Amino acid sequence: MSINFEALDLRAFISVVELGGFHRAAEALNMSQPALSRRIQRLESAVGAALLERTTRRVALTMVGREMLPLVRRMLDEFDTSIFAMRDLGSRRAGLIALACVPTAAFYFLPSVIARFQAQYPNIRFRILDLSANDGLEAVARGEVEFGINLIGGSDAELTFEPLIDDPFVLACRHDHALAQKSSLGWADLEGDPLVTVSRSSGNRAILDAALVKIGVRLDWSFEVTHLSTSLGLVEAGLGISVLPKLATPGADHPIIVTRPIRDPEVSRTIGVVRRRGVKLAPAAERFLEMLLGTWRGPLPASG
Repeated sequence: MSINFEALDLRAFISVVELGGFHRAAEALNMSQPALSRRIQRLESAVGAALLERTTRRVALTMVGREMLPLVRRMLDEFDTSIFAMRDLGSRRAGLIALACVPTAAFYFLPSVIARFQAQYPNIRFRILDLSANDGLEAVARGEVEFGINLIGGSDAELTFEPLIDDPFVLACRHDHALAQKSSLGWADLEGDPLVTVSRSSGNRAILDAALVKIGVRLDWSFEVTHLSTSLGLVEAGLGISVLPKLATPGADHPIIVTRPIRDPEVSRTIGVVRRRGVKLAPAAERFLEMLLGTWRGPLPASG
C-alpha cells in the first residue's frame, strides 16, 4: 500500500494550523483556497482520517491532527536540512538531532556532551524537548524525537531502555539546619521535619514511594509541589526539607542549600536512553548517542 502525498501537502497543513485558517494560509503559500483545500484533502486521504475540523469561524485540530502535527514538523525540518546539506555535500556535515530529555538530566550533563559533539560537527542542529518522564516517553513512541533520556519504568514493549547513570535521592536542606551537620543520614532522621515533596503525578515521586514502601518507611509531607525547582525555593526559605534526585539539587557552592546522602538503604533512580525498538537512528543521532553513552555511565559522585 503506497502513501501518496507531497511535501507541499505537509506545508499546507502546517500553514493552516499556524496561521489559523485557510484564507491566510493560501495567501502565505501563494495559492488559491480550493487548491489549498485539495492539498489538505489529499493528506487526510493518505492518513485515512480527518486532520482539521472546519467551522465558519475557525479551524481546529482533530485528535489525529494533534498527533500528526509534531511528526509533520519534524519531517519538514529533516527534509529542509537534507536539501541544504546536499547543496554543499563535500565540505560540511549537517543534520538535525531531535531528542526528549527529563529537565534535570538536560541541565546537568547534556550541555557538556553537546559542546564536545559540536566541536566535531558544528553544523548539526539540536531540538531538545525538556519534558516530564511520561511526556518524554510518548514523544519517543510517537516518533516526534529520535530518542529520549528518561527515567527507567516505561512499560511500552516498542521501546528499549539502556541505563546511563544512577541518580540517588538525597536530602536538601538549609546549611544552618541541624541535619546539615551530619555527613550522612538514615530515613528515620527525616521524621519530625516539615517535608516538601513533588506530586504523585511525578515519575520521581513514584520511584521514591515504591522504594520506601518496600522497606516500610513512610514520609509525611507538609508541602506538595509540581516542580522540583519549587521545592528548592521552599527549602531555601526555611519552610522545610526535601528529598530530591541529586541531579535536581544545587551545586556545592550554593550559599544556602546543602545536600546530604541518605543511607540504609540508598534509593536511586536510573536515567537512561529510550529508543524505539528496531528503528535505526540517523547517522548524526547515532554518533551523538555513542558519545553520550561513552561519557556518562554509572553512579554520580558522592553527595557533599
